[in-house]
Amino acid sequence: MKTTDRSRASRKAKPSPAMRAIELREYEPTEETLSVGERDALRAAVPSLTIEPATGQEAVYRLTPGSTVGALEIGDLSVSIRPKLDISRVLFLASYAMGAFKLQDEPFSFKDAETLVEAVAPAFVAAAQSAFGRGLLHGYRTEEEALHTVRGRIMVAEQVRRRFDIPLPVEVRYDDFTDDILPNRLVKAAAVVLGAMHIRDAYARDGLGWMDATLSNVSLVRFDPSGIPAVAFDRLNEHYREVVELSSLILRYRAFELDRGWIRASGFLVDMNEVFQAFVTRALRESLGVSDRALCSDQALPTPLTLDEGRRVGLKPDLSWWEGSVCVFVGDAKYKRVRDERVPNADLYQMLAYVTAMDLPGGLLAYAQGEAEPVVHEVRNSGKRIEVAAVDLSSTIGDIRASISELALNVRALRDDARRLRRAA
Repeated sequence: MKTTDRSRASRKAKPSPAMRAIELREYEPTEETLSVGERDALRAAVPSLTIEPATGQEAVYRLTPGSTVGALEIGDLSVSIRPKLDISRVLFLASYAMGAFKLQDEPFSFKDAETLVEAVAPAFVAAAQSAFGRGLLHGYRTEEEALHTVRGRIMVAEQVRRRFDIPLPVEVRYDDFTDDILPNRLVKAAAVVLGAMHIRDAYARDGLGWMDATLSNVSLVRFDPSGIPAVAFDRLNEHYREVVELSSLILRYRAFELDRGWIRASGFLVDMNEVFQAFVTRALRESLGVSDRALCSDQALPTPLTLDEGRRVGLKPDLSWWEGSVCVFVGDAKYKRVRDERVPNADLYQMLAYVTAMDLPGGLLAYAQGEAEPVVHEVRNSGKRIEVAAVDLSSTIGDIRASISELALNVRALRDDARRLRRAA
């Protein structure tokens, strides 16, 4: 993470009448006029967006979004990609997948809005107002400085190394009680991300300006979206939980800032493939009562998996359950466009490769409801089966919990079959 100057001017966003708006929907094609610079910046910022020249029209392009949804600003162009699900549901899934709450808990309250940014900004401001109601959180942070007066502990080794035989300044280490601590830094960084965008909601715009002023003594830090640091909550900072979790959500899905000469792109983008996989993985761990070391994602496999004896063809299932060094279950979570409610053959072939290489009796493909119907495929001449299940993400939270519980039963049954197979061998 990178720290910048504390005394940053307020970034209160103003609605801009010069912004040209394009509204897209997940997986639905739309024809729009774009400059070459806008086209190239949009292609770089949203790789899953298919951009093709429209037939017989100059500077007109056929735009077909993939699984990435959200809001993006490129120069004076505002692009909104609406998801198939309600925006409030997308934010619920993304927040849960990040570990903001448990599935049985009451989630954050997001109002549905035209874009993801317009939905999350008011909730973020309200959470900040609640958290800051007691004043800014303070804590101790260790500082190391060269001072002309002794404060804290003298670092003798550093003093000798840097200033041998020079009495002043003195190299010291001390604990400073300050508001410039991680929770406030996360909130400020998220407020700056949203404040840089053209938000229509007046309450959110004013609130972001107020937050920037309130956090004026806090360092502005640029956090890596793939490695947002976690805050340890206790009785002293529990009232900060909601605003910190929302800050992490905003920073996690902040679109990278792209600078192409006179065109600058920034935004808030969510890959629904990634969110669905993370949601299913975390929900199954919760339902099965296992740790992330037992039920692993494709990013944290305990050992490399390969298809062939020569170990040249790698395998990375979305989900795998391990008992020690033995894999007892594999599965994939798929949020994708499936035509005619049929599972793509490629998904079935991939799962068959997993269960064959891992010597398992079966595997599980979990899709979003409406993308595939539940079915069991018995594979000829192999003794393998591939189960297909669905989770209706548009249903009530209670129904989603029930779907996850049913999915967990399927996973446990496949694990038990794998155990029996190994005992019989």
